[in-house]
Formats: sequence, structure tokens, C-alpha cells
Amino acid sequence: MAAANPSIFLLMVNGQVESAQFPEYDDLYCKYCFVYGQDWAPTAGLEEGISQITSKSQDVRRALVWNFPIDVTFKSTNPYGWPQIVLSVYGPDVFGNDVVRGYGAVHVPFSPGRWFMGRRPEYTDPKVVAQGEGREVTRVCSQGFVTLLLSVVTKDMRKLGYDTGPADTRGVPGPGLPQGVPR
Repeated sequence: MAAANPSIFLLMVNGQVESAQFPEYDDLYCKYCFVYGQDWAPTAGLEEGISQITSKSQDVRRALVWNFPIDVTFKSTNPYGWPQIVLSVYGPDVFGNDVVRGYGAVHVPFSPGRWFMGRRPEYTDPKVVAQGEGREVTRVCSQGFVTLLLSVVTKDMRKLGYDTGPADTRGVPGPGLPQGVPR
């Protein structure tokens, strides 16, 4: 039986790290982790993961395809510290040592639905990526991008006074694929 006046809300995130484009590199793998505020706690699923190593596809896109699943549920009493997903991509150097090839972070979308995102890599330490302190003294060179597909469901946010979108999101499609992306 559900509580009449909930004191927490839930955020459910599932999807996948689909693929990447790193023109200069091959045989890459990725790691993800979630960074979130003090009032947030994971209740189900994995907060972090590491994918398999993938090689570039043989088609014209030369994509690195992982299709690496993400599935986690959080609970919180307020939206402060809303979760971010931090991605790091690694691959071998000329000596065969694993070295970082890119980093990036994005907030989990606030509105329920399906989200298709790509973002250029930026920083290394998940805390630096999430907090941004010291960024003014760093220099970054983009080497590629990662495609991330997320489905987001929230529960009881409206009951706690938070408006994250239309009252009825059934049948409302999320953002579509960008122009020129093969389906």
C-alpha cells in the first residue's frame, strides 16, 4: 500500500552507453559512475560499471559499439545534487598500457521520457567533472564523442511539489534521433 503523503521521490534510469566515435583510437572500453548529492541514495541497480573492449565497426561510420546497459534507481527528499553520469573512455597506448582517451559528464534528464544524448569528453576525476572547481586552469582537447541513450522515470515528485513536465507523459515521445543519424 502506497503512502498517502510520501516523504521521498524515486528516480529510475535505464538505458545504455551505445557507441563512440574516436577517429584516432581503436580497441576502447568505457567506465561509468554516478555522482550525486548527500540526500540521494541508490536503492537498486549499479552505480558504476565497466564495459567490454570494442573495435571499430567495418562500415563507413567506423563506430565503437558497446551497447553497455545502465540500470539504477535513486531515492531522495529533494532535487539538490541531482545525479550526473560520468563517462571515461580508455584504450591502449603504444606500449599496451591502458590510458584515458576521454571523459564527460551529463546530468540525468529532469523530465521523464527517453533521451538520446551525445557529448564531447572533458575531464578526468568524477568529482572534478561534477563540481567544476579548478576548471579555469585546465586545458582540454576533444578527441571524440560518446552516444548515451537514457530512459527516465520519476515517482512521487509531483506529490512533493516538484513539476518536471506534463501531467500525463504516456504517449509523449522523447527527443528523436538527430538528423543524419542512421536508424
